[in-house]
Amino acid sequence: MSENKRFSPDMPVADAMALHPRAAEVFAAFHLGGCAHCHINAYETIEQVCQAYGVDVNMLLEVLEGLFENESESEAKA
Repeated sequence: MSENKRFSPDMPVADAMALHPRAAEVFAAFHLGGCAHCHINAYETIEQVCQAYGVDVNMLLEVLEGLFENESESEAKA
């Protein structure tokens, strides 16, 4: 596993969303944004959003990083 992390706790949510096309799905899976009563501010950091909603920031970051790891594995198999 690479130590080059693409996502960090101090990254704005908007930057995270722009980094990978499926990042929004990850946030939605953690019930962060995606519905009218769960709107998250794109200028808040990942850590701020996680604290506000009681989500483990390290777990969310791990899943976000997994988006790229899964792509690498798929490309290696092709």
